[in-house]
Amino acid sequence: MSWSWKALRALRLRLFGPTKELVGTDQFGNKYYRVPKHETRPGHIIPERRFVEAINRQAYQYEMGDFPIEWEAWIRKKRNDPPTIEEILKNENYREEMKQKIKDASEKDKLLQSKEYKEGLVAEPAHTHVRGHASAPYYGKKEPLQDPTSTASTFQPGSWIPPGSGTSHNK
Repeated sequence: MSWSWKALRALRLRLFGPTKELVGTDQFGNKYYRVPKHETRPGHIIPERRFVEAINRQAYQYEMGDFPIEWEAWIRKKRNDPPTIEEILKNENYREEMKQKIKDASEKDKLLQSKEYKEGLVAEPAHTHVRGHASAPYYGKKEPLQDPTSTASTFQPGSWIPPGSGTSHNK
């Protein structure tokens, strides 16, 4: 390389910073880049930047799990080296194994629990029926009735709700 080419390259690096470097791609086709730490023209040091160019999507369309966990850790600088495909596949297989083991253990626990209920070793959980809500004005009192039960001399405001009024509290 000639000295003029080196000088132009050094000037471009000082003015615009280094270009992005492709670090890797994942199994979905997303490309991961880094811009190394560099110094700007006035002498400010810009830290390393890591980012992803997603394939065929807008930023608002992404959901949790669209990127492999290993690549997310690399982008967030939780790890220094980018992950390999072998590492990602190994971890994915491990996660699937754990999901299956959890499912098997849960089914085994349910069978054991039902056996204990049948044999009377453990009392079944009580199923309570909750009526009303603490924020309701009649909580802890008798609930409003659909049919009027009082006469004019004993009428209490709010104790009777006309049927079909659409504001029934007993839903």
